[in-house]
Amino acid sequence: LQKLIHLLQATDDPLIQEQALITLSNSAAFSINQDIIRNLDGLSVIGGMLSDCIPKVKEKALDALNNLSMNIKNQEEIQVYITQVCRNVESAPLNSDLQLAGLRLLTNMSVTSNYHHKMLNSIPCFLHLLSEGTERTQIQVLKVLVNLSANPATTRHLLRAEV
Repeated sequence: LQKLIHLLQATDDPLIQEQALITLSNSAAFSINQDIIRNLDGLSVIGGMLSDCIPKVKEKALDALNNLSMNIKNQEEIQVYITQVCRNVESAPLNSDLQLAGLRLLTNMSVTSNYHHKMLNSIPCFLHLLSEGTERTQIQVLKVLVNLSANPATTRHLLRAEV
């Protein structure tokens, strides 16, 4: 895991980055590895990949963060990327794998109300995706919206959002 994280930092080759992110994502399916990746500062390395201009690299970074977000301590570190993830969801092509990967991460990050406030500005985007997206996109957006709606503090934002 340490070598994969170092490889991500050392290379600019998108194919190598993509494969390293896929391997880290798969490794994160095991809870022990989630802690190891966090302790090796892997979350910030993977989070840094969200700024990459290659959509496939961003997508695989989102997938890895999604798998890593199953851990409360990891969520505390991943939350700094929520605003950027929301921007990626808004700017990604409609129904793209990149958009869906961002929505999956936002679903996990919205299970508790700890980070709902970071997603409030994206509610109009979520409603647009609900209206315009394919069934896969709609289902993923609904998961985020259901999580947000469970928090009374977000009710006003949901009801006042321009559709």
